[in-house]
Amino acid sequence: MRKLPSGLYVITDEKLLRRKDFLRKVAEAAAAGAGIIQLREKASRLRDRLEIARAAVRAAHAHGARLVINDDPRLAAEIGADGVHIGKDDAGVEEARELLGRRALIGVSCYGDIDLAVRVQRAGADYVSFGACFKSPTKPKEALVPLSVFGEARRRLKVPLVAIGGITAANAPSVYAAGADLVSVVSSVFARGRVAAAVKEFERRTK
Repeated sequence: MRKLPSGLYVITDEKLLRRKDFLRKVAEAAAAGAGIIQLREKASRLRDRLEIARAAVRAAHAHGARLVINDDPRLAAEIGADGVHIGKDDAGVEEARELLGRRALIGVSCYGDIDLAVRVQRAGADYVSFGACFKSPTKPKEALVPLSVFGEARRRLKVPLVAIGGITAANAPSVYAAGADLVSVVSSVFARGRVAAAVKEFERRTK
């Protein structure tokens, strides 16, 4: 079983991050202790995504964080990202692995479906995510998944379990207590004026 980097898992949101301070905030999150940064840029033009992704990889690596691309293993391969995070309707784990190689970090969104998680683990996923754990301002219509999913998943899976959806520094301890190995956040970091302070608050609350 591959061990995930320690620290918060943060996910970018083009609606929350203005272009002029995008890379600064990515670097700030990494410097504050975020272990994984997922670049989620879906509305941008391809040329823009390439430029942003290349710069984001450099910003993350400069501070010891790993950067994964949301949904696009080809983009991840092209810009030298550390891996990819895919959904159930995106490219399969096998295809992503073929493109990115054995050292790449590949994660899969499994929502509340543990059977799906078992299948993608068998296919070679390095981690799986479950959620939404709470109401999320990023995806307000996302179905909620009970925290008990982590206890059951832990009995059936060997790969790390990542939680997503409405997670804040205040409720993160309950998510870890339920069995999650890592929590991932969007607005709890990038909607805040001080990104570094938001990342460090998670660390303080979850020690």
